[in-house]
Amino acid sequence: MRKGVSLTPDETWNLSPHILGLLERRLLDEPYNPLSLLKCRIIDYMQSQCRSSGIRAPLFAICDQEPRVVSVWDNFDSLLTPVDHISRRPTDTYYVNKDYCLRAHTSAHQHHLIKQGVDSFLVIGDVYRRDEINRTHYPSFHQIEGVQLYTPRQLFDHRPDDEVAMFEDGIRTPQKQETHTIDTANVITFKLKAVLEGLARDLFGDDITMQWVDAYFPFTHPSFELEVFYEGDWMEVLGCGVVEQKVLELAGVSTKAGWAFGLGLERLAMVVLYGIPDIRLFWSHDSGFTSQFTGRSPNESFKYRPISVHPQVFFDLSFWLPEGATPEDTTANAYDLIRSVGG
Repeated sequence: MRKGVSLTPDETWNLSPHILGLLERRLLDEPYNPLSLLKCRIIDYMQSQCRSSGIRAPLFAICDQEPRVVSVWDNFDSLLTPVDHISRRPTDTYYVNKDYCLRAHTSAHQHHLIKQGVDSFLVIGDVYRRDEINRTHYPSFHQIEGVQLYTPRQLFDHRPDDEVAMFEDGIRTPQKQETHTIDTANVITFKLKAVLEGLARDLFGDDITMQWVDAYFPFTHPSFELEVFYEGDWMEVLGCGVVEQKVLELAGVSTKAGWAFGLGLERLAMVVLYGIPDIRLFWSHDSGFTSQFTGRSPNESFKYRPISVHPQVFFDLSFWLPEGATPEDTTANAYDLIRSVGG
């Protein structure tokens, strides 16, 4: 599962046969899967609109073949996730052993890419979280993570380095980190929002209404969520913010600052672009589904046509729990058992 590395499972292993089967699929490598089309559309926008001054080459390195098995340190600690955070629990994360897990987000690759000296990159791939399965939830889904770092000269439009300070020994406020000047925080935030507002217009149309909402993520500050008013309601599109300087310092970077964003592909593909009613359809081999996307281009506008007019049939299934057990302790394991046996 992790190329070139031999991992020995231990008592923390909680990967079911169903999850192992999902790992064998790479939906983003299937050229006419709707998620692959959306991936290409976002990459095309980012590469065409975001370029370094005077340089024609694409700005972002495309990292879409990163390992799905990552170290627990990369998945959590490198992103400043608290040791007692709920996301670390085996009821939320898939563990190979106590030191390795399936990546729960594409942010798990930030540390090693930054440490390698990559200043601008898009990480794209499937991520895994223990979740219920229904029309909008699935234990595997897909994300795009974007990061851009700046030197002082790049951030402040090539002014001499000594004209505007990027860092200071200050205090943390809602607007900035303690190590950043207010100018640094404001300029990074401005550049970040400009890029993402442009991406939202490309996906939703030029006449959309947007708003920024303050948010919290352990690896960015200040942090924001972008919402778009869509079909009569506000829809959260992505999360982003100024990268915590400690995240960069852990990767050996102390003279740069920058931004990061992350967005999920399934919701955009389902709700906005293609009108796909069920997240499980992305994994379908049914030709009635796949044929509708064959030969389509990433920027083509069209809607999915349902392949069946018959409504879903629901059945109830009850479990007797052993004495002392709680639903919270057993739910994820029960779901995995059902998926493995029933498909």
